[in-house]
Amino acid sequence: MGLRLLSFGLVAGLALSGARAGAPGNPIIGTWKLNVAKSTFTPGPGWRSQTRTYRLAPGGGVIVDWVGVGGHGEPMRVRFESKTDGKDYPMKGSANYDTLNAVRVDALTVKSEEKRGGKVVGIAIRKVSPDGKVMTITDDGTNRKGEKFSQVLVFERQ
Repeated sequence: MGLRLLSFGLVAGLALSGARAGAPGNPIIGTWKLNVAKSTFTPGPGWRSQTRTYRLAPGGGVIVDWVGVGGHGEPMRVRFESKTDGKDYPMKGSANYDTLNAVRVDALTVKSEEKRGGKVVGIAIRKVSPDGKVMTITDDGTNRKGEKFSQVLVFERQ
C-alpha cells in the first residue's frame, strides 16, 4: 500500500505545467505541501506527509523532487525530470513506476502515463487552481503487487 501511495506521489509529481508564483507561463514552479485531511486514498492508509518541489530544468522541462512519509511510516523520496512532450522519462525512487510521460491538457492541467516495464499501469492528472494556490493530483493505477488504487492528492502552495 505504501508503495502504491509512493507511486501515486510520483505520478502526481508528473509535473510540468503552467505559471503563477514561479516562472512565467509555468504555474507549477514552487514548493507544495500535501493537505492530508483534504486528500483521499482508496484503499487507505494514505500518505502521512508529502512535500513536492518543482523547478525549471536546464533546456526546458521541470525537475520534480518530493519527500514524504507513506501510510505505514515508510520514508519516501522521488525525483524525476520531464517535459510535456509525451516521451517517457525515468523516475528515481518510485515504488511503483519506472517511467512517466506527460502532455499538457491546458495551461493549468497535465496528464501523465505511469509505466512499469514499458506498460502503462497508472494515469495521473495534475491541475493547478486558477489562483495558483492549490494543486490537485488524481491518480489511478496498479501497484507492483497488482493491487488497484485511486488517490486524490490536494497540495497547497508554500
